[in-house]
Amino acid sequence: QVQLVESGGGLVQTGGSLRLSCIASGRTVDDFDTYAMGWFRQVPGNEREFVAAVSWSGSNEYYADSLKGRFNIYRDNSKKTVYLEMNLLKPEDTGTYVCAASDPALGGNNRKSAASYEYWGQGTQVTVSS
Repeated sequence: QVQLVESGGGLVQTGGSLRLSCIASGRTVDDFDTYAMGWFRQVPGNEREFVAAVSWSGSNEYYADSLKGRFNIYRDNSKKTVYLEMNLLKPEDTGTYVCAASDPALGGNNRKSAASYEYWGQGTQVTVSS
């Protein structure tokens, strides 16, 4: 198992920026650089929404269409960390942002689908005020 812990959330005004971090640890943490990594967000009462994903090498990035110009995902495998930079934030970006890892031996290949991810963090809260 791998444990994922997110940080960097908080309260920000409309138009501001935040950088979220997700640090991996645990028995399988040495396999971190073989995992695709993703970010999802959750609002109470709403379905979990795909935000962004990055391949194991960092060479391929995937984004929700509505976020493609504002959010950036990248990873530092030496630090076992994946980041999500969020810019030009809007109130509708408010939610709990959750980090996830996809084991290529277990998960599917659809990086935008939650079903492709086996390991999940607890999330960090992002609130964007108007």
